[in-house]
Amino acid sequence: MMRPLEKGVANLEHMAAVLTAQAENDPNLLIVTSDSRGSGKVGGFAERFPKQLVEVGIAEQNSVGISAGLASCGKKVFTISPGSFLSARALEQVKNDVAYSKNPVALLGISSGVSYGGLGATHHSLHDLAALLAIPDLDLIVPADNAETEAALLSYLENPRPVYIRFGKKAMPHFYESSKDVKIGNISILNEGKDVLILATGEPLAESYEAVTNLEKEGVSCSLVSVHTLSPFDETTVLDLASQTKAILTVEEHSVYGGLGSLVASLLMEKRIWRPLGKIGFPREELVTGNQGEIFRHYGISPYGIESYVTKMLKKV
Repeated sequence: MMRPLEKGVANLEHMAAVLTAQAENDPNLLIVTSDSRGSGKVGGFAERFPKQLVEVGIAEQNSVGISAGLASCGKKVFTISPGSFLSARALEQVKNDVAYSKNPVALLGISSGVSYGGLGATHHSLHDLAALLAIPDLDLIVPADNAETEAALLSYLENPRPVYIRFGKKAMPHFYESSKDVKIGNISILNEGKDVLILATGEPLAESYEAVTNLEKEGVSCSLVSVHTLSPFDETTVLDLASQTKAILTVEEHSVYGGLGSLVASLLMEKRIWRPLGKIGFPREELVTGNQGEIFRHYGISPYGIESYVTKMLKKV
């Protein structure tokens, strides 16, 4: 049964609060930014711990290289930069300096997806998951709410390793009572049902949650899963849930090519689980102009869009 959700803060704000609290007792915790302390909400961290923040300016490639060097010396390094630039302009440094060299850097891709709205294609990161999933030895985490954000950050501090953590900008509801309810490396089952399995990652989990609430009122039984960890991917649980449902839908703030939808489709085909599969995300085209909410609604990343998609799928099974 779906429960009403309490409002949280933006994941970036909670990220800054967690890192500030952790830095109180850990002088080895460092933040490296590429002119992103404002957009990354770490201005307060910089004032409190000026010796633990490195500002490199608008030079994303340098920020990743410097972070890799600091990590190789035993520092716990969080590199903050817009996801669009961190996963494209600095892709070679992410691949070679961090992942290939196994330097334990936490790459924080902020304002990802279409968070920058009207700034357009140059600032949208609809490719980052596709590009980074192809790089070995790099974990990928996409937190949906404050609890998943905290769990992702603490998982790195407890086990420093190359990891990319993707953040949006909007305030998110609380899907959990505590970050202890989140296990990085495993998907989180928020609701169980038999008609359709909805797998969402990141901020679209909020729209998915509302859609499932409405569908249940109409008699449609839905499983809702938060796929906060894309690498390593929890194949066992996904396969188990997929085998028990009539249809499957993925929802993501990313291109429908190479992200969560492609990951799920490939897995189901390889394991010979034949179910109708739908993917809600962004097509390979120049997106419409608007803020994040307007873009979401245009491409069906909305409660109504998800409900309509599920209804159409179930009519065919």
